[in-house]
Amino acid sequence: MRLSPAILNLLPPDVARFDYDRDEQKVGIVHFGLGAFHRAHQAWYTDLAMSGGERDWAIAGASLRSDAVARRLDPQGGLYTLTERGAAGEATRVVGALREAIVADRSPERLAIALTAPSTRIVSFTVTEKGYARRPDGSLDLELAGRSFYPHLAECLRQRMRRNLPGLTLLSCDNLPRNGEVLARLLAEWLAAHAPDTVRWFDGECACPNSMVDRIVPAATEADLAALEGRLGVRDEGAVFTEPFSQWIIENRFAGPRPGWDRHGARLVGDVAPYETAKLRMLNGAHSAMAYLGLERGHGFVDQAIADEELRALVERLMLEEAATSFVPAEGQDLRRYAADLIARFANPALEHRLAQIAADGSEKIPQRWLETLRAHDARGERCPALLEALASWMRYVRGDRGAVDDPMAAHLAELWRTAGRSGIAAALFGPGGLFADSWRAGEATLAELTRKLA
Repeated sequence: MRLSPAILNLLPPDVARFDYDRDEQKVGIVHFGLGAFHRAHQAWYTDLAMSGGERDWAIAGASLRSDAVARRLDPQGGLYTLTERGAAGEATRVVGALREAIVADRSPERLAIALTAPSTRIVSFTVTEKGYARRPDGSLDLELAGRSFYPHLAECLRQRMRRNLPGLTLLSCDNLPRNGEVLARLLAEWLAAHAPDTVRWFDGECACPNSMVDRIVPAATEADLAALEGRLGVRDEGAVFTEPFSQWIIENRFAGPRPGWDRHGARLVGDVAPYETAKLRMLNGAHSAMAYLGLERGHGFVDQAIADEELRALVERLMLEEAATSFVPAEGQDLRRYAADLIARFANPALEHRLAQIAADGSEKIPQRWLETLRAHDARGERCPALLEALASWMRYVRGDRGAVDDPMAAHLAELWRTAGRSGIAAALFGPGGLFADSWRAGEATLAELTRKLA
């Protein structure tokens, strides 16, 4: 028996659930990137807001090509469960905020209707770094962008302008520094090329606030789903499993109304930058280091990696001595406490957060997670031994000796390894004119050190 609106009353009494009439809620948010993170984060916050009395903020979720999420959620009427796993046990809630799951390539008309509905005031995104279709220099790759959300969004803006509908808040929730500003700039490039008549309207009527999101959401396994089914008595193909911790920092700059997310744990601030920098360089940077070094040392999960005494010492040094000292924190932002909280979160064995999942798409991640920190310390003449160990491990990973490399640049990186060899790969990546030189250009001594670490 599948989870659905018809069987909610059959669930065990300890399963929390929404208390609003879903059929009466209009769609107020269209979200691109209907993956597990969105369902465990923004949709969960929105569900809490509507359960707290907010109305008409139902979500229409859009996947650009894959119908995998739609196939899981459509038979369940959009319902799914969120299970928080911590040292004290598990707590499960049925989330009702998701109204429909749209596959953009198959149902563009459904997506257009949702985007241009008068009730829709927010479009949000969790499309990962590669979904923004950026070239290495940060500009928009117009060819790749044509297969992303840009065409759908541009036509939506044109129609809203012509119908005299309100502008939209375009809310990026991806791990990009100043993600709202990045979205605004790239979308403006697309509009200038394909819908120039909307550029002025977009600038004047829409807003792209920066945001920072944080919640660890491991990929659900068949064992997870089976255990949940045994506990609930029903099958939930869209279930998500996460940690009790959740953080959402949003720049308080919206084009119109918004849900009361801040009454349920989100924080509205004037400047997101110090918080997103801490998250990218400390949490995400440590995650990536544990992924590559942990896999090399035979570990499969984050809690196993952080239990490795040598690896834990390296991670603590990376966070406290290298990442935390690479930027100026906000007033009252306690980075030492933040690092301690991160270590405790990493050690949570209930999450089973796979290192291989974190290791994917490294070429898209390391510029923000590692290279910015290295560049900041280079400017002060300081070294980052922990980050260099992690960087060398990533370089060995993308060589492909240990199996298939899950990375959009896998073929290019393998070719660089083939042509440059061990003696030249560091320079090919981080030397003058190297693949990542725009993010961080290593000096001769550092290149030599990286080369030695590859032996």
